[in-house]
Amino acid sequence: MEFIFSLAIILSVAGGAGTLVLRNLYYICQPSEVLIFAGSNRQLADGRRVGYRLVKGGSSIRTPLLERAFRMDLSNMIIELKVTGAYSKGGIPLTVEGVANIKIAGSEPTIHNAIERLLGKSRKEIETLARETLEGNLRGVLASLTPEQINEDKIAFAKSLLDEAEDDLEKLGLVLDNLQIQNISDEVNYLNSIGRKQQAELQRDARIAEAQARAASAIRDAENERITALKRIERDIEIAKAEAERRVKNALTQRAAVVAEAQAEIAAEIARRQAEVAVQTERIKQVEQQLQADVIAPAEAECKRAIARAKGNAARIIEDGKAQAEGSKRLAESWQAAGPAAREIFLFQKLETLLKIMVATVPEVSVRNVTVIDGNNSNSASKIASFMEQMRQTTGLDIADAVRSFSGQQPAKDARVLLKSTAKPQASNFSSDSPPLAIASPEVASTNFDVHAYNALRSDIQKILERLAEKNPSNPQAELAIETVIKENSSLRNRLKRTLEVGGSEVLKEIFEHPVIRIPAGMIKAWVEQD
Repeated sequence: MEFIFSLAIILSVAGGAGTLVLRNLYYICQPSEVLIFAGSNRQLADGRRVGYRLVKGGSSIRTPLLERAFRMDLSNMIIELKVTGAYSKGGIPLTVEGVANIKIAGSEPTIHNAIERLLGKSRKEIETLARETLEGNLRGVLASLTPEQINEDKIAFAKSLLDEAEDDLEKLGLVLDNLQIQNISDEVNYLNSIGRKQQAELQRDARIAEAQARAASAIRDAENERITALKRIERDIEIAKAEAERRVKNALTQRAAVVAEAQAEIAAEIARRQAEVAVQTERIKQVEQQLQADVIAPAEAECKRAIARAKGNAARIIEDGKAQAEGSKRLAESWQAAGPAAREIFLFQKLETLLKIMVATVPEVSVRNVTVIDGNNSNSASKIASFMEQMRQTTGLDIADAVRSFSGQQPAKDARVLLKSTAKPQASNFSSDSPPLAIASPEVASTNFDVHAYNALRSDIQKILERLAEKNPSNPQAELAIETVIKENSSLRNRLKRTLEVGGSEVLKEIFEHPVIRIPAGMIKAWVEQD
Protein backbone atom coordinates (compact mmCIF):
# COMPACT_ATOMS: atom_id res chain seq x y z
CA MET A 1 0.00 0.00 0.00
CA GLU A 2 2.80 2.39 0.82
CA PHE A 3 4.47 1.47 -2.48
CA ILE A 4 1.32 2.43 -4.45
CA PHE A 5 1.01 5.67 -2.60
CA SER A 6 4.67 6.52 -3.24
CA LEU A 7 4.29 5.62 -6.91
CA ALA A 8 1.25 7.94 -7.23
CA ILE A 9 3.19 10.78 -5.64
CA ILE A 10 6.13 10.21 -7.99
CA LEU A 11 3.83 10.13 -11.03
CA SER A 12 2.07 13.33 -9.93
CA VAL A 13 5.37 15.10 -9.41
CA ALA A 14 6.63 13.84 -12.75
CA GLY A 15 3.42 14.95 -14.53
CA GLY A 16 3.58 18.41 -12.96
CA ALA A 17 7.23 18.73 -13.85
CA GLY A 18 6.54 17.60 -17.39
CA THR A 19 3.68 20.10 -17.74
CA LEU A 20 5.87 22.87 -16.40
CA VAL A 21 8.69 21.93 -18.76
CA LEU A 22 6.37 21.79 -21.77
CA ARG A 23 4.79 25.09 -20.81
CA ASN A 24 8.18 26.84 -20.62
CA LEU A 25 9.81 25.05 -23.56
CA TYR A 26 6.96 24.68 -26.10
CA TYR A 27 6.31 27.78 -28.22
CA ILE A 28 3.51 28.47 -30.72
CA CYS A 29 4.14 31.03 -33.47
CA GLN A 30 1.23 33.30 -34.56
CA PRO A 31 0.68 34.03 -38.31
CA SER A 32 1.71 37.69 -37.78
CA GLU A 33 5.03 36.97 -36.04
CA VAL A 34 8.22 34.97 -36.31
CA LEU A 35 9.98 32.94 -33.56
CA ILE A 36 13.77 33.18 -33.26
CA PHE A 37 15.59 30.52 -31.24
CA ALA A 38 19.10 31.86 -30.61
CA GLY A 39 21.95 29.57 -29.58
CA SER A 40 22.11 26.89 -32.26
CA ASN A 41 24.26 27.19 -35.40
CA ARG A 42 22.92 26.50 -38.85
CA GLN A 43 23.90 27.23 -42.44
CA LEU A 44 21.79 29.50 -44.68
CA ALA A 45 21.07 28.93 -48.35
CA ASP A 46 23.79 31.37 -49.44
CA GLY A 47 26.41 29.48 -47.44
CA ARG A 48 26.52 31.77 -44.41
CA ARG A 49 26.29 30.36 -40.91
CA VAL A 50 24.15 32.03 -38.27
CA GLY A 51 23.65 31.35 -34.59
CA TYR A 52 19.84 31.08 -34.59
CA ARG A 53 16.97 29.26 -36.22
CA LEU A 54 13.59 30.67 -37.44
CA VAL A 55 10.05 29.37 -36.97
CA LYS A 56 7.24 31.14 -38.89
CA GLY A 57 3.59 30.09 -38.66
CA GLY A 58 4.02 26.93 -36.57
CA SER A 59 5.37 25.66 -33.25
CA SER A 60 8.63 24.37 -31.84
CA ILE A 61 10.31 23.27 -28.61
CA ARG A 62 13.18 25.28 -27.22
CA THR A 63 16.24 23.30 -26.29
CA PRO A 64 16.69 23.94 -22.58
CA LEU A 65 19.90 25.62 -21.48
CA LEU A 66 21.12 25.83 -25.09
CA GLU A 67 18.58 28.11 -26.79
CA ARG A 68 16.75 31.31 -26.01
CA ALA A 69 13.44 32.26 -27.74
CA PHE A 70 12.58 35.69 -29.17
CA ARG A 71 9.43 36.93 -30.89
CA MET A 72 9.41 39.52 -33.70
CA ASP A 73 6.11 41.18 -34.76
CA LEU A 74 5.52 41.23 -38.53
CA SER A 75 2.29 43.29 -38.49
CA ASN A 76 1.84 46.53 -40.42
CA MET A 77 3.12 49.87 -39.09
CA ILE A 78 1.62 53.21 -40.25
CA ILE A 79 4.10 56.06 -40.37
CA GLU A 80 3.09 59.67 -41.00
CA LEU A 81 5.67 61.62 -43.01
CA LYS A 82 6.04 65.38 -43.06
CA VAL A 83 9.02 67.16 -44.63
CA THR A 84 9.15 70.94 -44.18
CA GLY A 85 11.43 73.32 -46.09
CA ALA A 86 12.82 70.67 -48.44
CA TYR A 87 14.30 72.41 -51.49
CA SER A 88 13.21 71.17 -54.85
CA LYS A 89 14.99 71.47 -58.13
CA GLY A 90 15.08 75.23 -58.79
CA GLY A 91 15.48 76.22 -55.13
CA ILE A 92 11.80 76.37 -54.10
CA PRO A 93 11.25 75.15 -50.50
CA LEU A 94 8.35 72.67 -50.32
CA THR A 95 6.34 71.02 -47.58
CA VAL A 96 5.28 67.45 -48.31
CA GLU A 97 2.89 65.34 -46.20
CA GLY A 98 2.29 61.62 -46.71
CA VAL A 99 1.55 58.24 -45.14
CA ALA A 100 3.70 55.09 -45.46
CA ASN A 101 2.79 51.50 -44.56
CA ILE A 102 5.86 49.42 -43.65
CA LYS A 103 6.49 46.07 -41.95
CA ILE A 104 9.38 43.87 -40.93
CA ALA A 105 10.27 41.55 -43.81
CA GLY A 106 8.98 38.03 -43.28
CA SER A 107 10.91 36.30 -46.08
CA GLU A 108 14.53 35.39 -46.50
CA PRO A 109 17.09 36.82 -46.92
CA THR A 110 15.71 40.23 -45.85
CA ILE A 111 14.46 38.88 -42.51
CA HIS A 112 18.05 38.12 -41.52
CA ASN A 113 18.85 41.85 -41.87
CA ALA A 114 15.89 42.64 -39.61
CA ILE A 115 17.03 40.08 -37.02
CA GLU A 116 20.55 41.48 -36.97
CA ARG A 117 19.44 45.18 -36.81
CA LEU A 118 15.98 45.25 -35.15
CA LEU A 119 15.80 42.28 -32.76
CA GLY A 120 15.18 43.59 -29.27
CA LYS A 121 13.97 47.03 -30.37
CA SER A 122 10.46 48.25 -29.59
CA ARG A 123 7.91 49.12 -32.30
CA LYS A 124 8.26 52.79 -31.51
CA GLU A 125 12.01 52.66 -32.09
CA ILE A 126 11.49 50.77 -35.35
CA GLU A 127 8.90 53.35 -36.51
CA THR A 128 11.28 56.21 -35.66
CA LEU A 129 14.11 54.56 -37.61
CA ALA A 130 11.83 53.96 -40.63
CA ARG A 131 10.43 57.53 -40.53
CA GLU A 132 13.91 59.12 -40.51
CA THR A 133 15.01 56.88 -43.36
CA LEU A 134 11.93 57.72 -45.48
CA GLU A 135 12.19 61.46 -44.79
CA GLY A 136 15.84 61.40 -45.90
CA ASN A 137 14.87 59.59 -49.08
CA LEU A 138 11.98 62.05 -49.59
CA ARG A 139 14.32 65.04 -49.40
CA GLY A 140 16.63 63.38 -51.92
CA VAL A 141 13.77 62.80 -54.38
CA LEU A 142 12.48 66.39 -53.95
CA ALA A 143 15.91 67.79 -54.81
CA SER A 144 15.79 66.01 -58.18
CA LEU A 145 12.32 67.21 -59.27
CA THR A 146 10.83 70.63 -59.98
CA PRO A 147 7.69 71.83 -58.14
CA GLU A 148 5.71 71.49 -61.36
CA GLN A 149 6.72 67.84 -61.78
CA ILE A 150 5.97 67.04 -58.15
CA ASN A 151 2.54 68.71 -58.18
CA GLU A 152 1.40 67.50 -61.60
CA ASP A 153 2.18 63.78 -61.17
CA LYS A 154 2.02 62.68 -57.57
CA ILE A 155 1.91 59.00 -58.56
CA ALA A 156 5.24 59.27 -60.44
CA PHE A 157 6.65 61.17 -57.47
CA ALA A 158 5.58 58.42 -55.04
CA LYS A 159 7.02 55.75 -57.37
CA SER A 160 10.38 57.56 -57.47
CA LEU A 161 10.32 57.71 -53.67
CA LEU A 162 9.59 53.96 -53.45
CA ASP A 163 12.50 53.18 -55.76
CA GLU A 164 14.80 55.46 -53.77
CA ALA A 165 13.80 54.07 -50.32
CA GLU A 166 13.54 50.38 -51.21
CA ASP A 167 17.26 49.64 -51.01
CA ASP A 168 17.74 51.51 -47.74
CA LEU A 169 14.75 49.82 -46.10
CA GLU A 170 15.82 46.40 -47.34
CA LYS A 171 19.17 46.82 -45.62
CA LEU A 172 17.27 47.49 -42.38
CA GLY A 173 15.08 44.42 -42.93
CA LEU A 174 11.93 46.50 -43.62
CA VAL A 175 9.46 46.35 -46.50
CA LEU A 176 7.57 49.40 -47.78
CA ASP A 177 4.03 48.18 -48.68
CA ASN A 178 2.45 51.50 -49.66
CA LEU A 179 3.23 55.21 -49.84
CA GLN A 180 0.65 57.96 -50.38
CA ILE A 181 1.46 61.68 -50.88
CA GLN A 182 -1.37 63.61 -49.21
CA ASN A 183 -0.42 67.26 -49.62
CA ILE A 184 2.26 69.37 -51.31
CA SER A 185 2.55 73.06 -50.45
CA ASP A 186 5.08 75.88 -50.19
CA GLU A 187 5.39 78.99 -48.08
CA VAL A 188 6.21 81.34 -50.99
CA ASN A 189 2.95 80.49 -52.86
CA TYR A 190 4.89 79.29 -55.89
CA LEU A 191 2.45 76.48 -56.58
CA ASN A 192 -0.53 78.82 -56.16
CA SER A 193 1.00 81.21 -58.71
CA ILE A 194 1.54 78.37 -61.14
CA GLY A 195 -2.04 77.26 -60.59
CA ARG A 196 -3.51 80.73 -61.16
CA LYS A 197 -1.42 81.17 -64.30
CA GLN A 198 -2.45 77.80 -65.64
CA GLN A 199 -6.06 78.44 -64.69
CA ALA A 200 -6.05 81.80 -66.48
CA GLU A 201 -4.51 80.23 -69.56
CA LEU A 202 -7.01 77.41 -69.48
CA GLN A 203 -9.92 79.84 -69.13
CA ARG A 204 -8.56 81.95 -71.98
CA ASP A 205 -8.11 78.92 -74.22
CA ALA A 206 -11.55 77.68 -73.24
CA ARG A 207 -13.22 81.00 -74.07
CA ILE A 208 -11.39 81.20 -77.40
CA ALA A 209 -12.32 77.64 -78.27
CA GLU A 210 -15.91 78.24 -77.21
CA ALA A 211 -16.17 81.40 -79.34
CA GLN A 212 -14.64 79.64 -82.32
CA ALA A 213 -16.97 76.70 -81.87
CA ARG A 214 -20.02 78.98 -81.61
CA ALA A 215 -18.95 80.87 -84.76
CA ALA A 216 -18.37 77.68 -86.70
CA SER A 217 -21.66 76.29 -85.44
CA ALA A 218 -23.54 79.45 -86.42
CA ILE A 219 -21.97 79.36 -89.91
CA ARG A 220 -22.88 75.69 -90.31
CA ASP A 221 -26.42 76.32 -89.05
CA ALA A 222 -26.94 79.21 -91.44
CA GLU A 223 -25.63 77.18 -94.37
CA ASN A 224 -27.79 74.21 -93.41
CA GLU A 225 -30.81 76.48 -93.02
CA ARG A 226 -30.20 78.01 -96.47
CA ILE A 227 -29.89 74.63 -98.09
CA THR A 228 -32.95 73.36 -96.23
CA ALA A 229 -35.03 76.41 -97.27
CA LEU A 230 -34.06 75.96 -100.91
CA LYS A 231 -34.95 72.27 -100.78
CA ARG A 232 -38.25 73.08 -99.07
CA ILE A 233 -39.15 75.64 -101.73
CA GLU A 234 -38.31 73.23 -104.54
CA ARG A 235 -40.35 70.53 -102.85
CA ASP A 236 -43.36 72.82 -102.40
CA ILE A 237 -43.19 73.82 -106.06
CA GLU A 238 -43.14 70.20 -107.20
CA ILE A 239 -45.97 69.32 -104.82
CA ALA A 240 -48.08 72.25 -106.06
CA LYS A 241 -47.52 71.23 -109.68
CA ALA A 242 -48.45 67.63 -108.97
CA GLU A 243 -51.52 68.66 -106.97
CA ALA A 244 -52.71 70.97 -109.77
CA GLU A 245 -52.30 68.22 -112.34
CA ARG A 246 -54.14 65.77 -110.12
CA ARG A 247 -57.04 68.13 -109.55
CA VAL A 248 -57.40 68.76 -113.30
CA LYS A 249 -57.43 65.04 -114.01
CA ASN A 250 -59.89 64.35 -111.20
CA ALA A 251 -62.20 67.13 -112.34
CA LEU A 252 -62.23 65.76 -115.86
CA THR A 253 -62.78 62.16 -114.82
CA GLN A 254 -65.26 62.75 -111.99
CA ARG A 255 -67.58 65.31 -113.59
CA ALA A 256 -70.01 62.71 -114.96
CA ALA A 257 -69.80 60.67 -111.76
CA VAL A 258 -70.55 63.71 -109.61
CA VAL A 259 -73.58 64.61 -111.71
CA ALA A 260 -74.93 61.04 -111.54
CA GLU A 261 -74.29 60.86 -107.80
CA ALA A 262 -76.10 64.15 -107.19
CA GLN A 263 -79.09 62.99 -109.22
CA ALA A 264 -79.19 59.69 -107.30
CA GLU A 265 -79.02 61.48 -103.96
CA ILE A 266 -81.86 63.80 -104.93
CA ALA A 267 -84.02 60.87 -106.04
CA ALA A 268 -83.28 58.95 -102.86
CA GLU A 269 -84.13 61.98 -100.73
CA ILE A 270 -87.45 62.40 -102.54
CA ALA A 271 -88.32 58.72 -102.03
CA ARG A 272 -87.33 58.89 -98.38
CA ARG A 273 -89.50 61.93 -97.78
CA GLN A 274 -92.48 60.29 -99.45
CA ALA A 275 -92.03 57.18 -97.30
CA GLU A 276 -91.76 59.30 -94.17
CA VAL A 277 -95.08 60.98 -94.99
CA ALA A 278 -96.87 57.62 -94.97
CA VAL A 279 -95.05 56.56 -91.78
CA GLN A 280 -95.92 59.81 -89.98
CA THR A 281 -99.56 59.44 -91.04
CA GLU A 282 -99.74 55.98 -89.52
CA ARG A 283 -97.91 57.22 -86.41
CA ILE A 284 -100.50 60.01 -85.96
CA LYS A 285 -103.29 57.45 -86.13
CA GLN A 286 -101.47 55.23 -83.63
CA VAL A 287 -100.96 58.12 -81.20
CA GLU A 288 -104.64 59.07 -81.49
CA GLN A 289 -105.69 55.50 -80.73
CA GLN A 290 -103.25 55.24 -77.84
CA LEU A 291 -104.48 58.57 -76.44
CA GLN A 292 -108.06 57.31 -76.74
CA ALA A 293 -107.17 54.11 -74.88
CA ASP A 294 -104.80 55.56 -72.22
CA VAL A 295 -106.37 58.92 -71.38
CA ILE A 296 -109.87 59.51 -72.76
CA ALA A 297 -111.38 56.11 -72.02
CA PRO A 298 -110.02 55.92 -68.42
CA ALA A 299 -111.16 59.51 -67.82
CA GLU A 300 -114.65 58.73 -69.05
CA ALA A 301 -114.76 55.59 -66.89
CA GLU A 302 -113.49 57.51 -63.86
CA CYS A 303 -116.11 60.18 -64.47
CA LYS A 304 -118.85 57.57 -64.55
CA ARG A 305 -117.52 55.96 -61.37
CA ALA A 306 -117.36 59.35 -59.62
CA ILE A 307 -120.97 60.09 -60.64
CA ALA A 308 -122.13 56.71 -59.36
CA ARG A 309 -120.11 57.12 -56.14
CA ALA A 310 -121.57 60.60 -55.58
CA LYS A 311 -125.09 59.26 -56.14
CA GLY A 312 -124.45 56.47 -53.65
CA ASN A 313 -123.05 58.87 -51.06
CA ALA A 314 -125.98 61.21 -51.56
CA ALA A 315 -128.43 58.34 -51.12
CA ARG A 316 -126.65 57.21 -47.96
CA ILE A 317 -126.68 60.75 -46.56
CA ILE A 318 -130.38 61.08 -47.39
CA GLU A 319 -131.19 57.79 -45.71
CA ASP A 320 -129.05 58.66 -42.68
CA GLY A 321 -130.82 62.01 -42.42
CA LYS A 322 -134.20 60.35 -42.67
CA ALA A 323 -133.21 57.83 -40.00
CA GLN A 324 -131.83 60.54 -37.70
CA ALA A 325 -134.99 62.63 -38.24
CA GLU A 326 -137.16 59.63 -37.49
CA GLY A 327 -135.10 58.84 -34.38
CA SER A 328 -135.27 62.45 -33.19
CA LYS A 329 -139.00 62.47 -33.81
CA ARG A 330 -139.50 59.29 -31.79
CA LEU A 331 -137.20 60.64 -29.04
CA ALA A 332 -139.29 63.85 -28.87
CA GLU A 333 -142.49 61.82 -28.72
CA SER A 334 -141.05 59.66 -25.91
CA TRP A 335 -139.79 62.80 -24.13
CA GLN A 336 -143.27 64.38 -24.30
CA ALA A 337 -144.93 61.16 -23.20
CA ALA A 338 -142.64 60.94 -20.16
CA GLY A 339 -143.67 64.35 -18.93
CA PRO A 340 -141.61 66.37 -16.43
CA ALA A 341 -139.48 63.35 -15.48
CA ALA A 342 -138.12 62.87 -19.03
CA ARG A 343 -134.79 64.56 -18.25
CA GLU A 344 -134.16 62.42 -15.15
CA ILE A 345 -135.09 59.25 -17.05
CA PHE A 346 -132.74 60.15 -19.92
CA LEU A 347 -129.94 60.97 -17.49
CA PHE A 348 -130.28 57.68 -15.59
CA GLN A 349 -130.35 55.76 -18.90
CA LYS A 350 -126.95 57.33 -19.83
CA LEU A 351 -125.54 57.24 -16.28
CA GLU A 352 -123.78 53.89 -16.63
CA THR A 353 -122.02 54.91 -19.85
CA LEU A 354 -120.98 58.26 -18.33
CA LEU A 355 -119.66 56.59 -15.20
CA LYS A 356 -117.50 54.16 -17.24
CA ILE A 357 -116.01 57.04 -19.22
CA MET A 358 -115.38 59.13 -16.12
CA VAL A 359 -113.81 56.26 -14.19
CA ALA A 360 -111.49 55.49 -17.13
CA THR A 361 -110.24 59.09 -17.27
CA VAL A 362 -109.78 59.68 -13.54
CA PRO A 363 -106.23 61.00 -12.90
CA GLU A 364 -104.00 60.05 -10.02
CA VAL A 365 -105.16 62.13 -7.02
CA SER A 366 -104.11 62.42 -3.43
CA VAL A 367 -106.64 61.42 -0.77
CA ARG A 368 -107.78 64.36 1.34
CA ASN A 369 -110.45 62.64 3.44
CA VAL A 370 -112.13 59.25 3.74
CA THR A 371 -115.84 58.71 4.45
CA VAL A 372 -116.56 55.34 6.05
CA ILE A 373 -120.05 53.85 5.59
CA ASP A 374 -121.05 50.52 7.02
CA GLY A 375 -121.76 48.34 4.00
CA ASN A 376 -122.53 45.09 5.85
CA ASN A 377 -125.54 46.23 7.91
CA SER A 378 -126.78 48.98 5.63
CA ASN A 379 -129.87 49.08 3.53
CA SER A 380 -130.37 50.26 -0.05
CA ALA A 381 -130.37 53.92 0.95
CA SER A 382 -127.00 53.57 2.68
CA LYS A 383 -125.59 51.80 -0.38
CA ILE A 384 -126.83 54.59 -2.68
CA ALA A 385 -125.35 57.19 -0.29
CA SER A 386 -122.06 55.29 -0.28
CA PHE A 387 -122.02 55.17 -4.09
CA MET A 388 -122.83 58.91 -4.36
CA GLU A 389 -120.05 59.77 -1.84
CA GLN A 390 -117.55 57.65 -3.77
CA MET A 391 -118.54 59.36 -7.03
CA ARG A 392 -118.15 62.77 -5.45
CA GLN A 393 -114.74 61.93 -3.91
CA THR A 394 -113.28 60.31 -7.05
CA THR A 395 -114.74 62.38 -9.90
CA GLY A 396 -116.01 65.57 -8.21
CA LEU A 397 -119.54 64.93 -9.59
CA ASP A 398 -122.21 65.39 -6.95
CA ILE A 399 -125.25 63.44 -8.13
CA ALA A 400 -127.51 65.11 -5.53
CA ASP A 401 -126.65 68.55 -6.88
CA ALA A 402 -127.20 67.28 -10.40
CA VAL A 403 -130.66 65.95 -9.50
CA ARG A 404 -131.52 69.23 -7.78
CA SER A 405 -130.44 71.18 -10.85
CA PHE A 406 -132.62 68.94 -13.06
CA SER A 407 -135.58 69.56 -10.78
CA GLY A 408 -135.13 73.34 -11.04
CA GLN A 409 -133.55 73.89 -7.63
CA GLN A 410 -130.29 75.84 -7.07
CA PRO A 411 -127.37 73.41 -7.33
CA ALA A 412 -124.81 73.31 -4.59
CA LYS A 413 -121.98 73.81 -7.11
CA ASP A 414 -121.36 73.75 -10.87
CA ALA A 415 -120.41 70.27 -12.09
CA ARG A 416 -118.18 71.73 -14.83
CA VAL A 417 -115.91 73.68 -12.42
CA LEU A 418 -112.37 72.22 -12.40
CA LEU A 419 -110.71 70.73 -9.38
CA LYS A 420 -107.07 71.53 -8.84
CA SER A 421 -105.18 68.36 -9.74
CA THR A 422 -102.62 67.08 -7.33
CA ALA A 423 -101.12 64.51 -9.71
CA LYS A 424 -97.47 64.94 -10.55
CA PRO A 425 -96.00 63.45 -13.74
CA GLN A 426 -93.35 60.91 -13.00
CA ALA A 427 -90.91 62.02 -15.69
CA SER A 428 -91.04 65.74 -14.86
CA ASN A 429 -88.00 67.43 -13.34
CA PHE A 430 -89.62 70.85 -12.89
CA SER A 431 -90.39 72.52 -9.58
CA SER A 432 -92.73 75.46 -10.26
CA ASP A 433 -96.54 75.22 -10.21
CA SER A 434 -98.76 76.68 -12.92
CA PRO A 435 -102.10 78.31 -12.02
CA PRO A 436 -105.12 76.02 -12.18
CA LEU A 437 -107.56 76.29 -15.08
CA ALA A 438 -111.09 77.47 -14.58
CA ILE A 439 -113.47 75.80 -17.03
CA ALA A 440 -113.34 73.71 -20.18
CA SER A 441 -113.66 75.32 -23.61
CA PRO A 442 -116.94 75.18 -25.54
CA GLU A 443 -115.38 72.70 -28.03
CA VAL A 444 -114.69 70.24 -25.25
CA ALA A 445 -117.99 70.83 -23.53
CA SER A 446 -119.87 70.13 -26.77
CA THR A 447 -118.22 66.67 -27.21
CA ASN A 448 -119.10 63.46 -25.44
CA PHE A 449 -116.12 63.90 -23.11
CA ASP A 450 -115.55 64.01 -19.36
CA VAL A 451 -114.91 67.63 -18.50
CA HIS A 452 -113.19 66.94 -15.17
CA ALA A 453 -110.70 64.49 -16.73
CA TYR A 454 -110.01 66.99 -19.50
CA ASN A 455 -109.38 69.83 -17.01
CA ALA A 456 -107.14 67.66 -14.83
CA LEU A 457 -105.11 66.54 -17.84
CA ARG A 458 -104.77 70.10 -19.16
CA SER A 459 -103.71 71.31 -15.70
CA ASP A 460 -100.94 68.68 -15.55
CA ILE A 461 -99.73 69.51 -19.07
CA GLN A 462 -99.73 73.26 -18.35
CA LYS A 463 -97.66 72.67 -15.21
CA ILE A 464 -95.10 70.78 -17.28
CA LEU A 465 -95.03 73.52 -19.93
CA GLU A 466 -94.66 76.27 -17.29
CA ARG A 467 -91.75 74.51 -15.64
CA LEU A 468 -90.15 73.94 -19.05
CA ALA A 469 -90.66 77.61 -20.03
CA GLU A 470 -88.70 78.75 -16.94
CA LYS A 471 -85.53 77.25 -18.49
CA ASN A 472 -86.08 79.17 -21.75
CA PRO A 473 -85.33 76.20 -24.05
CA SER A 474 -85.09 76.26 -27.84
CA ASN A 475 -87.82 74.59 -29.91
CA PRO A 476 -85.82 71.33 -30.47
CA GLN A 477 -84.98 71.16 -26.74
CA ALA A 478 -88.62 71.72 -25.76
CA GLU A 479 -89.83 69.07 -28.21
CA LEU A 480 -87.27 66.58 -26.89
CA ALA A 481 -88.28 67.27 -23.26
CA ILE A 482 -92.04 66.83 -23.95
CA GLU A 483 -91.35 63.66 -25.97
CA THR A 484 -89.33 62.23 -23.05
CA VAL A 485 -92.10 63.05 -20.54
CA ILE A 486 -94.78 61.38 -22.70
CA LYS A 487 -92.70 58.25 -23.40
CA GLU A 488 -91.50 57.72 -19.81
CA ASN A 489 -94.87 58.46 -18.09
CA SER A 490 -97.16 55.63 -19.23
CA SER A 491 -100.09 56.95 -17.16
CA LEU A 492 -99.90 60.39 -18.78
CA ARG A 493 -99.58 58.83 -22.25
CA ASN A 494 -102.68 56.64 -21.67
CA ARG A 495 -104.68 59.72 -20.58
CA LEU A 496 -103.55 61.60 -23.68
CA LYS A 497 -104.39 58.62 -25.88
CA ARG A 498 -107.97 58.43 -24.45
CA THR A 499 -108.34 62.18 -24.90
CA LEU A 500 -107.16 61.87 -28.53
CA GLU A 501 -109.61 59.04 -29.22
CA VAL A 502 -112.57 60.98 -27.80
CA GLY A 503 -111.81 64.60 -28.75
CA GLY A 504 -109.38 64.32 -31.66
CA SER A 505 -106.39 66.52 -32.54
CA GLU A 506 -108.22 69.79 -31.81
CA VAL A 507 -108.66 68.90 -28.14
CA LEU A 508 -105.01 67.76 -27.98
CA LYS A 509 -103.92 71.06 -29.52
CA GLU A 510 -105.99 73.00 -26.96
CA ILE A 511 -104.43 71.04 -24.06
CA PHE A 512 -100.87 71.86 -25.19
CA GLU A 513 -101.59 75.49 -26.07
CA HIS A 514 -98.99 77.73 -24.35
CA PRO A 515 -97.76 81.30 -25.02
CA VAL A 516 -94.05 80.30 -24.93
CA ILE A 517 -93.78 76.57 -25.66
CA ARG A 518 -95.35 75.81 -29.05
CA ILE A 519 -95.39 72.20 -30.20
CA PRO A 520 -97.37 71.03 -33.28
CA ALA A 521 -100.35 68.83 -32.50
CA GLY A 522 -99.32 66.35 -35.21
CA MET A 523 -95.99 65.76 -33.47
CA ILE A 524 -97.72 65.23 -30.10
CA LYS A 525 -100.18 62.82 -31.74
CA ALA A 526 -97.29 60.79 -33.16
CA TRP A 527 -95.63 60.55 -29.72
CA VAL A 528 -98.89 59.49 -28.08
CA GLU A 529 -99.74 56.83 -30.70
CA GLN A 530 -96.20 55.44 -30.80
CA ASP A 531 -95.82 52.17 -28.82
